[in-house]
Amino acid sequence: MGSSGDVNWKLEDHPKLPKGKTIGLIVLDGWGESEPDQYNCIHKAPTPAMDSLKNGRPDTWRLIKAHGTAVGLPSEDDMGNSEVGHNALGAGRIYAQGAKLVDLALESGKIYEDEGFKYISEAFEKGTVHLIGLLSDGGVHSRLDQVQLLLKGFAERGAKRIRVHILTDGRDVLDGSSVSFVETLESELAELRSKGVDAQVASGGGRMYVTMDRYENDWTVVKRGWDAQVLGEAPHKFKNALEAVKKLRSEPKANDQYLPPFVIVDDSGKAVGPIVDGDAVVTFNFRADRMVMLAKALENEDFDKFDRVRFPKIRYAGMLQYDGELKLPSHYLVSPPLIDRTSGEYLAHNGVRTFACSETVKFGHVTFFWNGNRSGYFNEKLEKYVEIPSDSGISFNEQPKMKALEIAEKARDAILSGNFDQVRVNLPNGDMVGHTGDLDATVVACEAADVAVRMILDAIEKVGGIYVVTADHGNAEDMVKRDKAGKPALDKEGKLQILTSHTLKPVPIAIGGPGLSAGVRFRQDLDTPGLANVAATVMNLHGFVAPGDYEPSLIEVVDK
Repeated sequence: MGSSGDVNWKLEDHPKLPKGKTIGLIVLDGWGESEPDQYNCIHKAPTPAMDSLKNGRPDTWRLIKAHGTAVGLPSEDDMGNSEVGHNALGAGRIYAQGAKLVDLALESGKIYEDEGFKYISEAFEKGTVHLIGLLSDGGVHSRLDQVQLLLKGFAERGAKRIRVHILTDGRDVLDGSSVSFVETLESELAELRSKGVDAQVASGGGRMYVTMDRYENDWTVVKRGWDAQVLGEAPHKFKNALEAVKKLRSEPKANDQYLPPFVIVDDSGKAVGPIVDGDAVVTFNFRADRMVMLAKALENEDFDKFDRVRFPKIRYAGMLQYDGELKLPSHYLVSPPLIDRTSGEYLAHNGVRTFACSETVKFGHVTFFWNGNRSGYFNEKLEKYVEIPSDSGISFNEQPKMKALEIAEKARDAILSGNFDQVRVNLPNGDMVGHTGDLDATVVACEAADVAVRMILDAIEKVGGIYVVTADHGNAEDMVKRDKAGKPALDKEGKLQILTSHTLKPVPIAIGGPGLSAGVRFRQDLDTPGLANVAATVMNLHGFVAPGDYEPSLIEVVDK
C-alpha cells in the first residue's frame, strides 16, 4: 500500500531534536475536557495517570480542537468523530470530510454528473431505487437534509419508484427524536407522491441492532437488516413507519438505538419494498465504518458471513466509497477526499518502525483511518498491526473495562521489545461506554483507560522514551444535554436528558517522558490548533522536520 506519484519521501533531520527515541502514542477515544461536575465521568473517575500529565505542567499539556472546521467538517456546530479525528491525526492536514464533501457535491449538482449517479439511474425507468441509512440530523454518519435533497434530486431526474429503509439513531442525537425525523421524512415522501412518484418507507430498525455493525463484530446485526430490506421479512409488520416507530418505542426499555427490525406492508400484508433484481440501492451514510459490512453483503458475490437467501442483481452505490483499498463499494455518488502523504507513510519511508494496536471496535481507527482511509501496511517489514477482539453480543456498559488492559499489555511489550520506534494505540472505553448513556459504567470505563495509560507510560519510562497522549473527540466528559444557559436539560416529564453523543469540547494533548529533550514545550503562538497539528509534532519528536504543507507542529525547542 502506498501513495502514487513523484513524492520526495525523505524528511529533513530536525535541527535540535534527536532520532531514535521510542514514542508511545496514546489516543483516548471520547475523552474531552469540560467543567468538573457530576455528569463529567472523567472527573468522577479516579484518573491519577492523566491527572499527573496535566497538573502543574503548562509547558507540556494543553487543549486542541477536535470538532468542526479543525477536522474538515462544515461548521463549528459539527461534533467530531473517530473517523475524521484519526484522519486528521494521521494526515497532518485538514481535508473536507463526510458531510462537507456531500454538501459541496449536492450544492454544485456535481453529485448528479458523476459516474455513481449515472450508474444507479440506469435502474430508474423499470426498477425501484432504495435508500438505506441512518435517519438523523446528528451529522456523524448521515444528515436528514441530505436525504431530502437526494429524494428530490432522484425524482426530478427520473426515479419513478423510491423506497427508504430507515435506521433510527438515539446515539448521536437524543433518544426519541426518531419520531420527528420520521414525520419529516413522511412529509417529504407525501410531496413526491403528489407529483406522481411512488415513494414510501419500506423497512426500519435501530442502528445498533439492525445493519450498522462495524469491523465485523456481529454479522447478525447486518443479517437483521438484510432480511427486512432485501427479503421484506421482519418480526414486526406495520402499515406505515410512524406507527412502527411509535409502537415499538412504547415497549418496555425500548430506545431508538435498539429498535427491532420492521417492514411496512400493504393491505394484503405484503412487504411494500423488498430489494429485487433490476433495482438500485444507495446507502446514504457518508461515514464509512458502519456501512462497510452491508456494502460487502450487497456487492460481494462470494459472501459467506450469513445466508443471504437471495442475492439480487442490483446497481449499488454508496454515498462515498467506504474503503479505498478494498474499492468498496465499487460505485459511489461522491468521491472521497484524497488523503495522500500521511505521516505514517512518510515515517515508513524514513525507516521508522511502527506498532499499532486496539480492539476491534477501534482497530480501524489506528490503522485504516490513520493511514488516510487505506487498508494494509505501507511497509510490512517495518510495521505490525494487532487487533484484539472486542466483546460481542453485549452492550459495552456491561463490560466497561473493555480490552483496555490487553491493549496496554500489547503496547508495553512492543515498547520493551526495542523492535519499534512508534507504538500507537487507541483506548476506546470513554467513547464506546459513553455512547450507552450509563454514567456509572462510563466512570468505570474512564478509570480502566487511565490504568492502561499508566502501564504504557511506565514502559516508556523504562526505555527512556517519549509519550504523546491525546484524544480524538469528546464524549465521556459531558454526558447530559444542556439548555442555553449550560444547565442540565430536562424532558417534558422532568427527567434528566442523558447525552449519548460526542461533544464539541476540546481534547487534551500531553507530551513528556525521559526521552523528551530539555527545552521542548508547547508553542503559544498558534491560533486554535487542532488534531491535524499532532502529526508534525510527532514527526519532530521522531527527529524529523514535517513536510511544509502540514499543519504546524505544536512544539518548539527553547534554549535552557
